[in-house]
Amino acid sequence: MVAMNNFQMYRHIMSPGWTLGWTWAKKEVIWSMVGAQTTDQGDCTKFKGNIPHCCKKTPTVVDLLPGVPYNQQIANCCKGGVVASYGQDPAGAVSAFQVSVGLSGTSNKTVKLPKNFTLLGPGPGYTCGPAKIVPSTLFWTPDHRRKTQALMTWKVTCTYSQILASKHPSCCVSFSSFYNDTIIPCQSCSCGCENKNCIESDSDQITMPGINTPSKDNSPLLQCTHHMCPVRVHWHVKINYKEYWRAKIAITNFNYRMNYTQWTLVVQHPNLDNVTEVFSFEYKPLLPYPSINDTGMFYGMKFYNDLLMEAGTYGNVQSELLLKKDANTFTFKQGWAFPRKVYFNGDECMLPLPDVYPHLPNSSPVSSGLGFHSFATALLALLLLTVW
Repeated sequence: MVAMNNFQMYRHIMSPGWTLGWTWAKKEVIWSMVGAQTTDQGDCTKFKGNIPHCCKKTPTVVDLLPGVPYNQQIANCCKGGVVASYGQDPAGAVSAFQVSVGLSGTSNKTVKLPKNFTLLGPGPGYTCGPAKIVPSTLFWTPDHRRKTQALMTWKVTCTYSQILASKHPSCCVSFSSFYNDTIIPCQSCSCGCENKNCIESDSDQITMPGINTPSKDNSPLLQCTHHMCPVRVHWHVKINYKEYWRAKIAITNFNYRMNYTQWTLVVQHPNLDNVTEVFSFEYKPLLPYPSINDTGMFYGMKFYNDLLMEAGTYGNVQSELLLKKDANTFTFKQGWAFPRKVYFNGDECMLPLPDVYPHLPNSSPVSSGLGFHSFATALLALLLLTVW
């Protein structure tokens, strides 16, 4: 039995799903599998009669698709390789399959651990360590009166690196605010401009049949933009109240061949320690350190906006959040109201340069009571003029 647990809080494995590989230590073969399959049977000509499922020294395993017959399923299988992030859906953050191995030995002395584990999720980025023997897994009978244990259990830990996955970011961030008319766009070529396949938003190609069909190599087809990113996150400082302030978040998909299921957005901002309400996204604070509460995860409401559609009319999701001010820290000066870091689906997005953030007009005060103080000052001046 092989179980894959995703302990990443905000990075899931999306379609077309995971691919797991390893190298057998001896001359093992796979007789049968339940809940998954290998992509290549290999050379099984030395077997007569009962033919193994796979004879390759380095098998490559993928998950089965939903809807396979029940006799090919086990618990937590058959999701097309999609594994939810632990922070979003702990119950869906596991995938499992069963494999029957031959020519491997019959005791914990003769069974040898596989090596050179690889994981694609769905693309590169994961690095797997060696298999390590751990205490054998225990199995309880349905009445919980008897337990048995596995012959052997080993674990493999795979870690994700965005640098290994791609030399460029996969998303960018733009800013705007109510106190400045300037919209700060994503940086040019935020996600790299070389070797990018793109079409203009007004091109006739958009209406061609099959334009949204994914390619075999999963390469994107982007809408032509100056940033050339598949995804843009826009943060707008919308309204200033006396004790609260409001921001709007919009996520736009510029990839015509990809929709994002179970997407996640992680934002780091000092005022996330006092979130009053999030209006149309789910929200969960992330607390890497008990004393620091400045990071939170946003994700879509199930069956409402948990699917970010491909580029086009419906290729965006948006929400607003209301935050309570802290008189000791709140300010609109020096870009304080904008996030420090933004991650989409676990990958860090490119932020604008700090010196171009929307700034307060020179004539405006920079206190937390911006709107009220300006109005009071103007009214006082009017009264003085009238009395004089």
